[in-house]
Amino acid sequence: MEVEIDVTWHDTLTPVDCGDNLARIGCPHCGASIDTEWYADLLETHGEDGFATLAVEVPCCGEDTSLDVLDYDWPCGFARFEIAIWNPERDWFRDEELATVGDTLGHPVKQIRAHI
Repeated sequence: MEVEIDVTWHDTLTPVDCGDNLARIGCPHCGASIDTEWYADLLETHGEDGFATLAVEVPCCGEDTSLDVLDYDWPCGFARFEIAIWNPERDWFRDEELATVGDTLGHPVKQIRAHI
């Protein structure tokens, strides 16, 4: 398979999820598991327009928090800029490589591997 690279700018905060790799989400306040269907419903609701804010009330304990601080068992994120590398022919990028990309862009980056 040929490696493909797509660069996308989003008008609003857009979820970048790991697809079928996500098995569990934990609450940063009470430590309980958050139903992944709750998260999937949020993504579906905001799929077209993105998120104006990442603020949410978690269903487990009712605390206010931010989607980007939930404890995802596999990296997930939210972005206005995304570089997708399809069929990269390798595993994870090293921390040094990610730091170099972040330094070049002037903003830290996060690697999210999706199983689609």
